[in-house]
Amino acid sequence: MKPNEIEGVETLPLTGKQSNVLALLVSGSTIEGAASSQKVQASTIHAWLKRPEFRGAYNDALSEVIAHSSAQLKAACSVAVATLREVASDTGAPSAPRVSAARAIIELSQKNIEAEEIIARIEKLEGLKNHESQNPTATA
Repeated sequence: MKPNEIEGVETLPLTGKQSNVLALLVSGSTIEGAASSQKVQASTIHAWLKRPEFRGAYNDALSEVIAHSSAQLKAACSVAVATLREVASDTGAPSAPRVSAARAIIELSQKNIEAEEIIARIEKLEGLKNHESQNPTATA
C-alpha cells in the first residue's frame, strides 16, 4: 500500500487544479494564496484537505520536500564544517570569530555524539525486543 492510500478508500487521481494547489501548498504558499492563484475558494481547499486522497497526496508531497531538504542539508554539512575549521584555525583572524567557530564545532560534536549514543541504545533495545519475540521462553 502506498503512503497516501488508505485501506478501504479508493485513491482517485487529482485534478489539474488540485495538483497545482498541492504544489503551491508544499512549496510554502498559504491556502489563501493558493486559492487566489488557482481561482478557487479557500473553503474548497479546506474541503480537499479533509478528503483522504488529497490529504494523502499532500502528505506524500510534503514528505518528499522534507527528504530533499534534508539531503541538501547533509550535503552542505561538509562545507560548513570545513568553513568552521578554517575560521577556527586561522591564527591571523580576530579571536571572536575563531572562538565562535570553535564553540560551534564543540557543540555540534557533542550533539552528534549524543545522537549516536541514543541511536545505539535504541538499536540495542530493538535487538533485545526482536530476540525476545523470537524466543518467548527465553524471558520466562
